[in-house]
Amino acid sequence: MPLSWRTSVLADRHLALGSKLEDWSGMGTAWTYAKDMGDEHVAIRTKAGLMDVSGLKKMHLVGPHAQAVIEYVTTRDTSKIYPGKSAYACMLNDAGHFTDDCILYRTGPNAWMVVHGTGTGHEELTKAAQARNVAVLFDDDLHDLSLQGPVAVDFLAGHVPGIRDLPYFHHTQTRLFGKPVMISRTGYTGERGYEIFCKGADAPVIWDTILTQGAGMGIVPCCFTVLDMLRVESYLLFYPYDNSQMYPFADQPPGDTLWELGLDFTVSPGKVGFRGAEQHYKLKGQERFKIFGVLIEADVAADAGDELWSGGAKVGVVTCAMTSKLTGKSMAIARLDVAAAVHGTPLEVKGAKLSASATAHSLPFDDPGKKKRSAVG
Repeated sequence: MPLSWRTSVLADRHLALGSKLEDWSGMGTAWTYAKDMGDEHVAIRTKAGLMDVSGLKKMHLVGPHAQAVIEYVTTRDTSKIYPGKSAYACMLNDAGHFTDDCILYRTGPNAWMVVHGTGTGHEELTKAAQARNVAVLFDDDLHDLSLQGPVAVDFLAGHVPGIRDLPYFHHTQTRLFGKPVMISRTGYTGERGYEIFCKGADAPVIWDTILTQGAGMGIVPCCFTVLDMLRVESYLLFYPYDNSQMYPFADQPPGDTLWELGLDFTVSPGKVGFRGAEQHYKLKGQERFKIFGVLIEADVAADAGDELWSGGAKVGVVTCAMTSKLTGKSMAIARLDVAAAVHGTPLEVKGAKLSASATAHSLPFDDPGKKKRSAVG
């Protein structure tokens, strides 16, 4: 872990499960365990899985100008976010290009938490807060345990009164196993799930108790990389792995628009004045590629970077791929030329390990109506 400067208090649990604690976002993270990741994918889709996603960066903004800072830095209309509600948002640079995504949690009238990954979120918020009446705190003690899957609510209902009534993209301050936690109806799986934010000192007992008491319900520990399988099916992007920072243009600097990534929905209707807003709107209709799905005629997954061809020309590249034990399908997220990003377009995968026919497929593959993650009751 040469780059790791942050530590999960659950590191010993991950090591015992066979992880080597590879670095992600400065934290030693359980990329894999010593078991079949496909079984973990099945568990989350049919029962539930518990993941340590504490490598996400948590920032608190507190003070009279906290909302104004977040209003400028992100694409969401913060006036619509009341205490107890959250929202998925993006951040742009002055060129109108995507630099990070995040979840905004309003925890009080002048109190917010912003959770983001490996992009520029920390820098953007810190810079915008200068000379404003707001305190910015990077919170590396706060751990994030993600319980995802259809039985997650059934398990939590036995311990947290009213959890079934918590709507999608809302959060509550409560107690779990006697420990103070914030439970959020969010996740990165496409399933109904919950993120449990807790003090580092409390994370081991919460982790252990969920896995012990939930074993009979099929709840298992899951590694970080299983999220790649889930995100392919559910159209969840992961910066920079789907971006031009990883797959650069031949004659342009890195940077993708929300229109190209399919994230333009994160801009609240009519919102202006956020960083990069003017350029964002000007770039509509100038897409150089589209994020799109690919259904591959193979029983193995493609590799990231495999080329996609159509009509004798290269038209795209695979950014993340998986095969499902549940459906038997080989699927991928790809960056496709706009003309090829049409459902049903015939394609060929050309990679070092795989040559196969394929078809462009609209995203998401799983639950296109997003009914599972937003289910009521």
